[in-house]
Amino acid sequence: MTAQVDYLVVVFTATSGASGELLGSDEKELVQLVWQLVNVNNKTLGRVNELLIRPDLSDSTGEKTDEDVLVECKEDETASGADCVYTVTSLDSGINMFNLQLTNEVNSEGAGTSLCLCTDGQLHIRQVIHPEAANKNILVPDCFYSFFDLRKEFKNHFPTSDLKALNAHVMAEPLNIPVDVPTVWDPSANQDPLAVLPPEVAVQQVRLMTSIILTLLSEPYCHSFSNPEKVSERFESGTCSKMEKVCDNTVIRARGLPWQSSDQDMARFFKGLNIAKGGAALCLNAQGRRNGEALVRFVSEEHRDLALQRHKHHMGNRYIEVYKATGEDFLKIAGGTSNEVAMFLSREDQIIVRMRGLPFNATHDDVLRFFSPEDGLKETCPISGGKEGILFVRYPDGRPTGDAFVLFACEEHAQSALRKHKELLGKRYIELFKSTAAEVQQVLNRYSSAPLIPVAPAPLVSVLPTVSLLPPPGGVRDCLRLRGLPYTANIEDILTFLGEFTQDIRQHGVHMVLNEQ
Repeated sequence: MTAQVDYLVVVFTATSGASGELLGSDEKELVQLVWQLVNVNNKTLGRVNELLIRPDLSDSTGEKTDEDVLVECKEDETASGADCVYTVTSLDSGINMFNLQLTNEVNSEGAGTSLCLCTDGQLHIRQVIHPEAANKNILVPDCFYSFFDLRKEFKNHFPTSDLKALNAHVMAEPLNIPVDVPTVWDPSANQDPLAVLPPEVAVQQVRLMTSIILTLLSEPYCHSFSNPEKVSERFESGTCSKMEKVCDNTVIRARGLPWQSSDQDMARFFKGLNIAKGGAALCLNAQGRRNGEALVRFVSEEHRDLALQRHKHHMGNRYIEVYKATGEDFLKIAGGTSNEVAMFLSREDQIIVRMRGLPFNATHDDVLRFFSPEDGLKETCPISGGKEGILFVRYPDGRPTGDAFVLFACEEHAQSALRKHKELLGKRYIELFKSTAAEVQQVLNRYSSAPLIPVAPAPLVSVLPTVSLLPPPGGVRDCLRLRGLPYTANIEDILTFLGEFTQDIRQHGVHMVLNEQ
């Protein structure tokens, strides 16, 4: 967007938890959204609207109306000072009400249609609205995918300002905007960021922000709001060369992922933040299985820092740990040099499925028939590009590893393919998993660098335990015995097999029983 918009929608949010610079860091739900329309051309203001989200209203009555909305419009001031108050029982209803009222107000103004949100900082949109909506499978209107950060707009005229130290209260001072200090909340003051904000604070902040905007629009500043922040609508898969330079300040490591999670799940977890193209790489263990970790590369240090605030946020029932990582860490996982892989992954918007356990003599035609049987008795799911949509994984000497990757043109075909999990190809059952471009690179890198003749392991007699691992008679019976393990299985394989129950295993609680060899 290059031309100045017709309207700015000043937005301020509050959750039931932390506020200020910690807003959204504790996964608390949105409880208040206040907005006011600014006519950029005429420099006039609309009414101040307050939206309250109170799920307890529906819980207490046990019933839900068609609208789930209560409206309170008064000529006199409301408790918070807003001109109009809406009360809803869910985020979904709240977003729909916000979008409806905003559209009606813009249409009634009749002086243009282009609008853009404007917030004090990044947190209200990136760390509150988008994460909660993604977690609840709520589609947000298009207006939430672009917004102006008032702090950055202010810094264009005051370049020496520290962006991290700015807020509406600080910005008002050099603009000579009078601030009623006893009543206007100042997040830079020594206040408890974990305390819930009084309801009138959001209204006060919106009124102060609109005053700042009107001042910036007027002389001598004559500011133009023309280049908004963007929120990525979807994650773009892609490839990464080992020769590419990746900034250390843009990468994080996530731990504790469900084993079946994909790069799209990672993008969903970090919804609101912009991940670089091909920037989500799931890590594999020595056996080529996912180990519950991922490296994620963001478009900037600012987005990386916001991602770190999601430490111990939840993906389903599991909390995810988020730590800093380096560009070198990312390239070890996602970087590749193979032209064959680059050609395979060059098709965009393709869904990748990994096949494991293929017969060593399997051919392209065998794989095509597996997904599209000619007898017509089973579900068909055509591979995108035919034989060119199949990539066999081989050792450096050309021997097959039993792994392959296949491409599907759409999610529907990929899901049909995944339903063939553990069906037979020849005499072997085939494991199928949704995969990623980074996983393709990892698997190819691992096998291309693997030695042709495995080195024999050192004798294990010396590490046999000298004490019995069995519980004493009459003790707590909290152990499981696993039999029939492959000889190559290790502790990581056992943890992968146990899946979500791994969190219940005691530290160093897996004991491998070894013989003299």
